[in-house]
Amino acid sequence: MEVRGVAPERRQPASATIPPMPPAQSSVHVGLLRGINVGTAKRVAMADLRALVEELGYGDVRTLLNSGNLVFGVPAKSKSDPAARIEKALLLRTGVSARVTVLSARELERVIADNPLRAAEAEASRFLVNVLREPADRKLVAAIAKQDWAPDSIAIGPRAIYVHCVKGVLESKALAAVQRALGDGATARNWATMLKLQALAAR
Repeated sequence: MEVRGVAPERRQPASATIPPMPPAQSSVHVGLLRGINVGTAKRVAMADLRALVEELGYGDVRTLLNSGNLVFGVPAKSKSDPAARIEKALLLRTGVSARVTVLSARELERVIADNPLRAAEAEASRFLVNVLREPADRKLVAAIAKQDWAPDSIAIGPRAIYVHCVKGVLESKALAAVQRALGDGATARNWATMLKLQALAAR
């Protein structure tokens, strides 16, 4: 039935009734601190590290284990280098000098997916991933990787050097050679820690 004097209701298209998705407010990143809490040197409490990173303006800051593994959100509009900022703040606040390597969550996924030594994954504690600060530094171990390190294995990926330490990390001459060549340009984590970081970053 038509009701006179009342304009018929105009239906809006479905797209007009659904508000657009807001832009991402932050992106998840992973930070790896090199050489802290090993023995009695360079001691940093994880609660202090979380507070420091939060004060820099990063959100949802979490740590994993006690060896300097961070997961945090970087604001979408941020243009500064989080690794450099964390390094500087850590030195000023605690007096501890430590190199920091930062990966986006997607870059971490790629480091894990690009692993050429699939068989080594079964020995997670003896499988070391040396994450490079600068991908170009992989050339520093090109000659080393070609040598025979049996029973150990070395493989070069786009952003990491993978070392399977069959007799253990401390006994591995292959790992020692790789880390000597890279110096503080890389930070090592075992495969188990890498997978835990992946899971934490996905939450």
